[in-house]
Amino acid sequence: MRADRLVSLVLLLRRHGRLSAAALARELEVSTRTVLRDIEALSAAGVPVYAERGRHGGFALLPGFQTELTGLNHDEALALLVAGSRRGAQAFGLGSALASAMLKVVDALPEGHRDTAAGAVERLLIDPETDLLSRRQGAEDVSGAVVAEIRRAVFAGHKLRIHYAAVGQAPKWRTVDPIGLVTVREQGYLLATRSGADRTYRLSRVLAAEELDEPAERPDRVDLDRAWRERSTRFRTGGDQVVVLVRLDPARREELAGTALTVRAEDTDADGWLRLEVAFQDARHAKWALWQLAADAEALEPEWLRTALRDRAAAIAARYGAPS
Repeated sequence: MRADRLVSLVLLLRRHGRLSAAALARELEVSTRTVLRDIEALSAAGVPVYAERGRHGGFALLPGFQTELTGLNHDEALALLVAGSRRGAQAFGLGSALASAMLKVVDALPEGHRDTAAGAVERLLIDPETDLLSRRQGAEDVSGAVVAEIRRAVFAGHKLRIHYAAVGQAPKWRTVDPIGLVTVREQGYLLATRSGADRTYRLSRVLAAEELDEPAERPDRVDLDRAWRERSTRFRTGGDQVVVLVRLDPARREELAGTALTVRAEDTDADGWLRLEVAFQDARHAKWALWQLAADAEALEPEWLRTALRDRAAAIAARYGAPS
């Protein structure tokens, strides 16, 4: 919304003192032409913003200009800034809104606390991309329009149609009752029920979504943390899951992790290859996933999986062998 953007523009100028139109455009994720129009609108509304010409010029506010925002004490603002430094908002399509909110939090601080709170956040690291075992956590691409539609259905309590691409299956439409949204290591999930049964959908696999007018069949209140723990436990231990011990070229780790249900354990062999204990949905899923990795992976256990992969490889070799 333009009103929110205008507030963010003023807060950026208050924070940095002077910024070029190009710098403002980058921060606000708009064009420089839009920034110039916003500057004109602020001036017309009586906000004392002026232009400084020259190589190091830009836009600035007259000294002493104050915005009318609710104040926070130092620890309250620090808590919000730390929470805002987590990357989960990206998974829910709220990254730009979070950036705008953080500007307002900093601006709301008393003058003496503003720099110290902002600096304190630089001393705290939340959910780094790489842990001590050098496993990189990659953010997933989620359509902003899709996740916005999902959010609306979750908050409004309406049924939701999603076009979902499950692993190893063709995408298909399904109607669900949304319960809530969860983000874990930059991966977003929709918790829902379908025909009364619990379902968990990965947001990056939702290709399209449509909020329906029909009310969702769900309880008025939910303990989302408890629901997530219960579903995670069932996910790791239930059904026809297959657990595989595999040796893997480190360059293919993210590909395998993105396909498997979960990586239960991980170690590094002397030659640098990874040794992973990985869970798959069923035997068919395990054979499909390991086959995609070709010679960059070796299934060590169970023996039936090694046999199945060897037999398939032998059949392919025989089909394409040298003609007699």
